[in-house]
Amino acid sequence: MYTEYKEEAVILLKNLITIPSFSKEESKAADLLERYVELQGYSVSRKGNNIWLMSPGFDADKSTILLCSHIDTVKPVTGWTHDPFIPIVENGKLFGLGSNDAGASVVSLLQVFFILTQGSQNYNLIYAAVAEEEISGENGVSSLLQELPRIDFAIVGEPTNMNLAVAEKGLMVLDCVSYGKSGHAARNEGENALYKAVDDINWFRKTILPSQTEFLGPVKMTVTQINAGTQHNVVPDQCTFVVDVRSNEMYSNEELLEIIKDNVDCEVSARSTRLSSTATPLDHPVVEKGKSIGLKLFGSPTLSDQALLPFPSVKIGPGESARSHTANEFVLVKEIENAIDLYIELLDGLKI
Repeated sequence: MYTEYKEEAVILLKNLITIPSFSKEESKAADLLERYVELQGYSVSRKGNNIWLMSPGFDADKSTILLCSHIDTVKPVTGWTHDPFIPIVENGKLFGLGSNDAGASVVSLLQVFFILTQGSQNYNLIYAAVAEEEISGENGVSSLLQELPRIDFAIVGEPTNMNLAVAEKGLMVLDCVSYGKSGHAARNEGENALYKAVDDINWFRKTILPSQTEFLGPVKMTVTQINAGTQHNVVPDQCTFVVDVRSNEMYSNEELLEIIKDNVDCEVSARSTRLSSTATPLDHPVVEKGKSIGLKLFGSPTLSDQALLPFPSVKIGPGESARSHTANEFVLVKEIENAIDLYIELLDGLKI
């Protein structure tokens, strides 16, 4: 079923691949989508590099579901053997930058919007293709939400192999500074800031916070960068290091920041606390419908625009997360076709 829509999705994705669409540089990709949607006879709205469209006959008395995915990509890594901006299909694999993350979701959800709005549903639909997801930018979905009516639920398109992410870890990046006193390394002088930092780094390495969850497990804290010293014979008086903190839904980022500050000696500052963990109740109608049609539930360790949505959501889309940000990124054409079928099965006739 839906053969024409599936073919359109693949053609549209090939066209998107040809347009570089790095974060903050998505305008030409947004132009393409805007023109394409208008040619289908729909009215399109735009803010910056975000575009969206609403169900014909939008009814404010109905619940509203947002179908959302992102058009920005990371920059290509080294190791590509194909031109990342030339779509190539080999053995059913569509290669190209952004094909998997998250172009396949962008085009699949758009066709699903077209299909579902041909008939009557118990809810309104809004489709959004947004910018700056890869950098959690302020000009992405956050800015778009200010323009939209009340949203009751969202489907966030990301490569999950069409499994249903009902929880997602949050992210907080910490900049830490340990202070000491300089001295000559040949004598017992000074106070080594690097040694002081090691004690705190060991706390981050060994600490497992008590509150864990079924889908997300424990909070994960990983030291990822360190810098100290000016030359070999000077005791360093300052050591800086960076910690990547992946929260579960049991702790807000603000709570985690206070716990960390209470347990380490270094100076700690968070770059942002806005990227929170999310979790959708397992008795939500969308989750219940997903289980009834055989979708696997899981918790996602990777961040998406879910973190910025102040209403329930699930993350689900064609492709596999492990292919994202890799050389020779690809999505299977069959994955796009199957995704359209599964999205329709999940959403058609749904009551929320």
